[in-house]
Amino acid sequence: MRFSTYMNEWLYGEEGYYKNFKAIGKSGDFYTAVSTSSFFGASIANYFYKLLKEGEADRNGWLIEIGAHQGYLLCDMIQWLYTCDPTLVQTLKFGIVERQPEVRKAQLAYIKERFGNDVEITHFNDIAEVKVKYAFVVANEIFDAFPCELIKDKKIAMVEADSITWKEAPASMLEWAKKHRLRQGEIAVGYEEFAKEMASGIEKCDFISFDYGEKYVRNDFSIRVYRAHETFPLFDEELVLADSYKKDDITYDVNFRHVSEAFEAAGFKELAYETQARALIRFGLIDILEQFAKQTSQEKYMREADRIKTLISPTMMGDRFKMVHFHKNK
Repeated sequence: MRFSTYMNEWLYGEEGYYKNFKAIGKSGDFYTAVSTSSFFGASIANYFYKLLKEGEADRNGWLIEIGAHQGYLLCDMIQWLYTCDPTLVQTLKFGIVERQPEVRKAQLAYIKERFGNDVEITHFNDIAEVKVKYAFVVANEIFDAFPCELIKDKKIAMVEADSITWKEAPASMLEWAKKHRLRQGEIAVGYEEFAKEMASGIEKCDFISFDYGEKYVRNDFSIRVYRAHETFPLFDEELVLADSYKKDDITYDVNFRHVSEAFEAAGFKELAYETQARALIRFGLIDILEQFAKQTSQEKYMREADRIKTLISPTMMGDRFKMVHFHKNK
């Protein structure tokens, strides 16, 4: 089978890695910005609130997260919006795109723990189910979770019995690779359909996403496996595919040029593409931290400031992770 089919089964098939709720953070396989600090979500919500005040977003619209894991990010955003304007919790509608029943249960339990019955969440199986007039859609580390094909020297990776072999790549793939000057590496599968589905169902949309990657082709394989905070390149001699299949996370660096092309073809306009550090600071992260300093102890402030360093430090998440903002009018 093609590697993209194998990867899709690895992550989303029966007993796949994401079939059930996975711990993130110290007890999981990896960290995310969401698990690092609640101020990550507060900063995005602060930017959304700015759009609401300026009339660029609809206070009667939707706030939707895709791939919400336990629901930390959405809850952190709702909490900050309530701090800015309590009436927004009554006018906005909240949704999560999540197809796995067990993960949905974990999300609803956490949201109830945070807000009781004051916040109602609508679940969607797929972004194609979202049919609304306006939505502010947010996703953290979603594009690296799309299946991908592997190409090398005009050949495509195939997997049989948990072993990778190579055969001649289709002409359409070679044409795409030539256009993007890709000799070897990953080609994501599904960006175009995802963008079209979002565009067709949401009349006016702001979509913000964070992920690791660049807008240029490295011409090398970045695909790797995460296991208990250890990283194993896919072609590492020590990695046995059969041992990791469905048990560990598998990911790769995002080609943001490919993402932008997919969304622009679907009718979106790219409003911003920048490092995570630059985006979060522009969204108001430092101002939020300063407000927090006035309301808490020095010890708690220093602890939160240290977490924020992880989010914006160039040597940590700050430069490696990028933020992209796409906008679509009616």
